[in-house]
Amino acid sequence: MNTDGLATGPEAAGVPGPGPGPGPGPGSGPGSGSGPGSGSGPGPGGSGGASRYRATTELRERLAVNLARFELANPAPPELRRAAVAVAIVARADGEACFVLTERAAGLRHHAGQWALPGGRLDSGESVESAALRELAEEVGLRLGPASILGRLDDYATRSGFAISPVVVWAGDAGNFEAHPAEVAAVHLYPLSCLERSEVPRLSHIPESKRQVIEIPLGDGESVYAPTGAILYQLREVALRGLATRVAHFDQPVFAWQ
Repeated sequence: MNTDGLATGPEAAGVPGPGPGPGPGPGSGPGSGSGPGSGSGPGPGGSGGASRYRATTELRERLAVNLARFELANPAPPELRRAAVAVAIVARADGEACFVLTERAAGLRHHAGQWALPGGRLDSGESVESAALRELAEEVGLRLGPASILGRLDDYATRSGFAISPVVVWAGDAGNFEAHPAEVAAVHLYPLSCLERSEVPRLSHIPESKRQVIEIPLGDGESVYAPTGAILYQLREVALRGLATRVAHFDQPVFAWQ
């Protein structure tokens, strides 16, 4: 497993927990906007008055249909190193649909303490889908088969020389996570509804780039940036809303360039 260059979040210390839900880490942020399902209310794991996405068969079908209709952009240049990440949709104990982020272990050489989607480099001869499932099992203990795959999002070319291929998978009621101690300090769950917040995405300009930097506020003062932020934004646009939104033009902050 090698995830150098794939992390894109802040150093993540002291994030409040979600209330009920699987996994050892925190996992919520207040949100706004709308989505299928029922339930609302602020507070840990709530959606700030918005409807929540429930982890139902209907939601799984909606995500699968929208991803099947989505035509992938041209793949990233072949000279880039190939990597895959898993965008895993899991059911929290209260039935809310969440995505999985990992907090990178403090002892890693690169991007220690930052947040990322589970993932890493492709092994020789390995497919994008197989790599995403393997990394999901290795990093957080979610062991899923090919039937869990809902579809793919566009490749994202990073400043550090990777072409990251996101694979969206349905984990359902995943139970407890098993974080790989050498790679993962904690597993975090965030409700899909947090992607519907009115401030998502947050775009900014930096002197070092002509491209806008994308940031996804998760709530509680935490954010993730590209590539993770770009992937999560495209997840919302394509899988949840059925739009053909592209994200390759969004840049990473300078701290993520290495």
